[in-house]
Amino acid sequence: MRQLPLGVQLREAARFDSFVPGANAELLARLTGPAPGPVLWLWGRAGTGKTHLLQAACASVGDLGERASYVDPLSGAEPGWLDGCESLDLVALDSLDDVAGNAAWNAALFRLYTLLGESGGRLLVASTTPPASLRFVLPDLQSRLLAAPVYQVHELEDEDRVAVLELRARRRGLELPREAALYLLHRLPRDMHTICGALDRLDAASLAAQRRLTVPFLRAVLEDQAPGAS
Repeated sequence: MRQLPLGVQLREAARFDSFVPGANAELLARLTGPAPGPVLWLWGRAGTGKTHLLQAACASVGDLGERASYVDPLSGAEPGWLDGCESLDLVALDSLDDVAGNAAWNAALFRLYTLLGESGGRLLVASTTPPASLRFVLPDLQSRLLAAPVYQVHELEDEDRVAVLELRARRRGLELPREAALYLLHRLPRDMHTICGALDRLDAASLAAQRRLTVPFLRAVLEDQAPGAS
């Protein structure tokens, strides 16, 4: 797989089999099917799993012995990073909202779009804004991207959030009782970035204290880590 820019690495857990689809089953089937299409656009609120899916797509391509690159402008990628990406089998571009109004990114992305079309490569993009609401510098780029199939990445219901926590805990070798998972959901903001980040910290605290992830232990750790806690 093509080397990634400094600071942008595929997360080891970002695999299709670790994505709990919830209402996104059709999208997951499209991404894992035999012909996902030359261009696909995902959009959804922060924390819905867009980055997970983009990185999982790159990992899946790599597993097949093909080449892919995950590019995120918010992690320091520059327009020039797209140079040469036309030789790859898949380019996954995150945070499209942040480059739509940038002329240099528009030029680089339009060139990549054209060359990938000639080489048979695929382009997967993601944004937090609905595609029709974005305004690009280059009208030709906008018209071509808006012609691609669009999938909204829906937020998970609470039962699916519990399933994510349980799956993430199992992959770490942790036992997370259901009541502990529900406590986290009711105690923290509902976006999965925050919830999974809290589980990561609880994993470290559990290991250090040699304690199980019970509700009293979770409560004590979260209160100790709360802003303003002494």
